[in-house]
Amino acid sequence: MALEFTDTNFKTEVLDSDKLSVVDFWAEWCGPCRAIGPVIEELAKEYEGKVKIGKVNVDHNPQISTNYGITSIPAILFIKNGEIVDKLVGAQPKSNFVKKIEALK
Repeated sequence: MALEFTDTNFKTEVLDSDKLSVVDFWAEWCGPCRAIGPVIEELAKEYEGKVKIGKVNVDHNPQISTNYGITSIPAILFIKNGEIVDKLVGAQPKSNFVKKIEALK
């Protein structure tokens, strides 16, 4: 299952991690976000223990969203060693996520 990243655990779970983190910025009212939700869950299962995959609800965690300048959702950031190494914006097919994860992990 995808992790839930929040304003309080983001630093320890994502920024301080030595693993690649895939962070999905989403909201319940966002149709494209709901469309890729199952893809994020599948990836979380497939990469469990290798890559941290989780979600940030932008309505409940405004600080992280502001810090990263998230203006369109879904926005997926790929973060490694505390730095953004890539990003995707908008609904994407699973293959796009897999390509980026395989290239970055």
